[in-house]
Amino acid sequence: MAGLIARNDIDEVRARVNIADVVGDYVTLKSAGVGSLKGLCPFHDERTPSFHVRPQVGRYHCFGCGEDGDVFSFLMSQDHTTFQEAVERMAAKIGFTLHYEEGDGPRTDYNARARLIAANEAAQAFFTAQLTTAAAEPARQFLGERGFDPAAAQHFGVGFAPKSFDALKDHLRGLRFSIDEIAAAGLVSQGDRSPYDRFRGRLMWPIRDVTGATIGFGARRLLEDDKGPKYLNTPETPIYHKSQVLYGLDLARKEIAKGKQVVIVEGYTDVMACHLAGITTAVATCGTSFGVDHIKVLRPMLGDSAAQHVSQLGQIVFTFDPDEAGQRAASRAFAEEQRFASQTYVAVAPGGLDPCDLRLARGDDAIRRLVENRRPMFEFMIRRRLDGHDLDTVEGRVGGLRESAPVIADIRDRALADGYIRNTAGWLGMDIEDVRRAVAAARRRPSDSGQGSRNGGPSGAGQNGSGHNGSGHNGSGHNASGNGTTGSGPNGPGDGSTRAEEPQASIRSLPDDPIARMERDAVMAMVQQPQSVGVPLLALAASATFSARMLSVVRDAVVANIDAVGDRAWLDKLLADVPAPFRSLVQELALAPIPARSDEDLAIYCRGIVVALVERDLLARKASLLGQLQRTDPTDQERRADVQRQLMDLDAQRMRLRADTPGA
Repeated sequence: MAGLIARNDIDEVRARVNIADVVGDYVTLKSAGVGSLKGLCPFHDERTPSFHVRPQVGRYHCFGCGEDGDVFSFLMSQDHTTFQEAVERMAAKIGFTLHYEEGDGPRTDYNARARLIAANEAAQAFFTAQLTTAAAEPARQFLGERGFDPAAAQHFGVGFAPKSFDALKDHLRGLRFSIDEIAAAGLVSQGDRSPYDRFRGRLMWPIRDVTGATIGFGARRLLEDDKGPKYLNTPETPIYHKSQVLYGLDLARKEIAKGKQVVIVEGYTDVMACHLAGITTAVATCGTSFGVDHIKVLRPMLGDSAAQHVSQLGQIVFTFDPDEAGQRAASRAFAEEQRFASQTYVAVAPGGLDPCDLRLARGDDAIRRLVENRRPMFEFMIRRRLDGHDLDTVEGRVGGLRESAPVIADIRDRALADGYIRNTAGWLGMDIEDVRRAVAAARRRPSDSGQGSRNGGPSGAGQNGSGHNGSGHNGSGHNASGNGTTGSGPNGPGDGSTRAEEPQASIRSLPDDPIARMERDAVMAMVQQPQSVGVPLLALAASATFSARMLSVVRDAVVANIDAVGDRAWLDKLLADVPAPFRSLVQELALAPIPARSDEDLAIYCRGIVVALVERDLLARKASLLGQLQRTDPTDQERRADVQRQLMDLDAQRMRLRADTPGA
């Protein structure tokens, strides 16, 4: 059996993979200067982007929560893989053959997660092939009756599970999957004596993660003698967590990021209908209501930032059936509404049709009009409260006001709330001040029906805080690069943590004054662009004094590794040389954006800012020498000549610096 991955192979894979391409599958990244990208952090809930990626360095860093790492640690955290799984996955992505320090060479049975995905992929291929068999006629008829031709079925990977207790199980065993792997993938259930196929005689939709890997299935009942539920999904497995999965997201994610809009529908066929009608941002939950984890998945793609101008905000459009279940779904979505900075809308089809039935009855244009005619979520909920009352009577209007006032009171944006106060007054035919007083009263008293907690106050923050940022990644090794600075070996990061009593240096802990900012920017240039700065200038910076001592620690690491300038392990060497409390500062300096518009500007800026640091030090030394000259006895000609030579040397150094620095 193969053992640990060779260290050189790990380094080679890390160097070859573009971290921006991998992170971009999860986070919408935008330019933050030359060689730097930023987006909303996937590790903690934020509305202003503080997550930076530097492809040339091969690392990411969040200036909000402090998460830092390379492409392997990112995959470990986002996809819950081991270090070895992440390396093997990236090696497969770039077609690189790994070698192992023990065992007999390359292997293909990489790890448990990869095996579960492989089992699901094999099952999908099996189900897809079964769709063309005679036994699958009910499945083909179901699809045809709903307007889906074979091309649509192929696009979405739809298949058929034969009515058999062991057809899939035997097929996968023939592909050398163990029964334990098949069971762990959720493809079989345990009977009294032996496992049997979980899905039998059903139409099958593959449920994929954001990268397109099949991690589970949704199955629709077709046969009259099937006494199971109408829809049966994969159970919770190590790779499938229904609260974190959105069906169709693998197909929709790029359009969501591009158009800053997502349409939430209720079923697999609704997703298919929307996509075929041109609404390619449609996704659906998988056997669970829309919740906090789904918001976390969507927010980075939407660029859901409170700092954005209202015209740049994304849109979340919920489609609901008008029946009681649909109304309950609308209420649940409303409870999560203010977790988004994006604008939320509701789209309800005329006649109570879901998107699939709407497309059948009225065509693709009707689907597009459904989304175009969406209504703001707050308006929808207020009108829904009012619809339950006879507004032609005084009693009905008062009752409608009492029910709608808490909805308006829950709107945190006071300008928006004032607008709905005016609108509600018009819908009720009441005085605006009457509505305003009712809303003010609703704000003062505890909300009923649990609506008061929907804004996601302390409880919402707690949900976000206990995951990636709490007991999750910091201190568990994810800040290590696996084979980098704090890892304990080539195939897995070590503890990577520092003692709790050691305060961590960071950019935020630096003094906020012009001198400290210049020193910070100069050290940032040395860390990020040592080749642009140049070895001679780095050597001159060795003697520069710093008002912020922590920056001098980083500078010392730069100078100590001056022979490694140009080495792709440059940053790892710096991290290895600085004391543990300073590693976070080095990581921040390595990832912070530099204000330059082009590669040429970047080189000029980096050299110029370090020249400014060195020249400041030369000027300080010159002032000191001038003071010495004034204090020297006029009769001590030898001492005066020595000081004057030093002054001439300093002036010559300054002239050479300026001559070598464009724009100086």
